[in-house]
Amino acid sequence: MDKKDIKKVVLAYSGGLDTSIIIPWLKENYNNCEVIAVSGDVGQGTELDGLEEKALKTGASKLYVEDLRQEFVEDYIWPTLKAGAVYEGEYLLGTAFARPSIAKRICEIAKAEGADAICHGCTGKGNDQVRFELTIKALAPEMEIIAPWRIWDIKSRDEEIDYAEAHDIPLKINRETNYSKDKNLWHLSHEGLDLEDPANEPQYNKEGFLELGVSPEQAPDKPTYVTISFEKGIPVAVDGKKMSAVEIVETLNKLGGENGIGLADIVENRLVGMKSRGVYETPGGAILYKAHSVLETICVDRDTMHYKELIAPKFAELVYYGKWFTPLREALSAFVDKTQENVTGDVKLKLYKGNMINAGVTSPHSLYSEEFATFDADNVYNQKDADGFINLFGLPIKVKALLEKKDN
Repeated sequence: MDKKDIKKVVLAYSGGLDTSIIIPWLKENYNNCEVIAVSGDVGQGTELDGLEEKALKTGASKLYVEDLRQEFVEDYIWPTLKAGAVYEGEYLLGTAFARPSIAKRICEIAKAEGADAICHGCTGKGNDQVRFELTIKALAPEMEIIAPWRIWDIKSRDEEIDYAEAHDIPLKINRETNYSKDKNLWHLSHEGLDLEDPANEPQYNKEGFLELGVSPEQAPDKPTYVTISFEKGIPVAVDGKKMSAVEIVETLNKLGGENGIGLADIVENRLVGMKSRGVYETPGGAILYKAHSVLETICVDRDTMHYKELIAPKFAELVYYGKWFTPLREALSAFVDKTQENVTGDVKLKLYKGNMINAGVTSPHSLYSEEFATFDADNVYNQKDADGFINLFGLPIKVKALLEKKDN
């Protein structure tokens, strides 16, 4: 589409540095086009305060603030949790699965508004540009996409601040404290400044650095016990109290944060090819992943568990790469749902100074049998049966060794 034909643009709007300056930039560079801002509420909390006034003041014609929290948890977090998907062994995908949730709603609004284009403020070095745009390509393939970071003359965050100051755009950050952060119901990420050097230890104990909890050193000297109940792999209650999906995450964020749970310092491989260092706070998520994993140990048979462990990294990779709305992700989710049919029960964890310690697990579908597993005398297992089993199981090894001995 020719630039002059773009009359109405829907902007993925957070009110942060990038999207704050994009509104006037779009109007300057796209013939004073109408800019409709859309903010998806996935649990940013107070970050959404004053957003409408700011968007309108900087040139937007209107602002949508869409409450996506329940959908975010039920349609994106729970399927990923059930899969046991963790990117590169540590990252619980907090930013990654929030993007398709937000982008999906933006596509719906863009179509309803008759927009000519969708714009986002993602940097050309990051993963989020891919996540947003793959969702747009899947759900609104006819829509033009504008990515200012790939076409404008601004090259750094300092230059962004210069632009904001020149256009009288109010900012919540300054040049000294501008960690790049992403906050939602599931996590908070920190990037930039001193964290760009992996040799620097994160300042966990510095006042104001952590927002969702405390460091393990600052956590109480007394442990906290918590019991999470699951039905078919989905968390449904905390300490016996039934809760909504959002309430469960919020409750466990508080408990986990108070006990120094869920801190991760990661150098990860970005989709675009470079390595990036980030510090993540995911207190509730860490508890849920631990509890779900513990419950699966007694509810899922060996072959299914081992195969599920093979596909979990692939599921995580798809989420990280922004390939949520793809046939493979949907197929893997269908497999995962089958594995979760009997993952129902209660898991008790002891939270203590950053540690999550298993304190008991029960399930009506448990495959664990004390009668078979006991070290005491029993009447159900004939130990002599192991002779034939080991002879057959080890036959290929024995034959190979005998033939090698014969050849020598």
